[in-house]
Amino acid sequence: MPIKIPAGLPAIDVLDREGVMVMSEEAAIRQDVRPMQIGLLNLMPKKVQTETQFARVIGAGPLQIDLTLVRMTHHRPRNTAPEHLEAFYRTFEEIEDSGRKFDGFIVTGAPVEREPFEAVTYWDELTRIFDWTRAHVHATLGVCWGGQAMLHRFHGAPKHALPAKLFGIYRHRVTVPATPWLRGFSDSFLVPVSRWTETRAADLPDGVRVLVHSDEIGPCLIEDPANRALMMLNHLEYDSDTLLEEYRRDKATGDSIRPPVNYFPNDDETRAPRNRWRSHAHLFFGNWINHIYQTSPFDLERIGES
Repeated sequence: MPIKIPAGLPAIDVLDREGVMVMSEEAAIRQDVRPMQIGLLNLMPKKVQTETQFARVIGAGPLQIDLTLVRMTHHRPRNTAPEHLEAFYRTFEEIEDSGRKFDGFIVTGAPVEREPFEAVTYWDELTRIFDWTRAHVHATLGVCWGGQAMLHRFHGAPKHALPAKLFGIYRHRVTVPATPWLRGFSDSFLVPVSRWTETRAADLPDGVRVLVHSDEIGPCLIEDPANRALMMLNHLEYDSDTLLEEYRRDKATGDSIRPPVNYFPNDDETRAPRNRWRSHAHLFFGNWINHIYQTSPFDLERIGES
């Protein structure tokens, strides 16, 4: 079944061309099912690109998804037109005041990972959001810096600066096969990585476990059952050329950056990169949506109850 996203969102045309079913408001109302309520707190600078990436992977399954785009209340991104934000986004303050609850809620990464958590301009509101998810969200997913920030808020886990950016396609292995989040996964698989900091397993408290790990670069997927949360520290949702765009951007700004590892065929930057993670991206997000569907209360008001 399709994903229902706001009418006029640029992602609609992209997803339609790719064969992802997108449902109109009118068609959704005619279906006698409760759509899964998924919120996306988009902290990335390229809002339209990120919306499309996440809509693609959560909208590919058999369930009807009602996607709500959320932004920080007072932070004004510089790379997205104000008209786009006004048309398609709700501020967290609006969500909070409405008493709205969600089956699932995604917090994206953000280009602030080299700053201390508390120095991020919207950190106070973000900690409010993390605390709010405990009573208003059935399952939360933090991606990249969003996952690190959740671990820091909930458990005080630090992030550690790296001497160089972890950048490229890295092989990871499943460490806990018997988990619903990883049904159907290969024993090892490739994941795009793009970050300047790392989270270390040694800093995680009891009860928080690593589900996917790389012997080369450390934890990838972390489960926090007490907070009904997953932290995906890397980027399965990335498009084929996202790392290429980041590489060109970093070179243009003068950052000392090496080419993405294991990304260009034969390490030849003139050749188009091949997507070798797409199937596991769809499998992971499909598992996430399916498990939420199986465990979330039908009555949204019961979400967050003990």
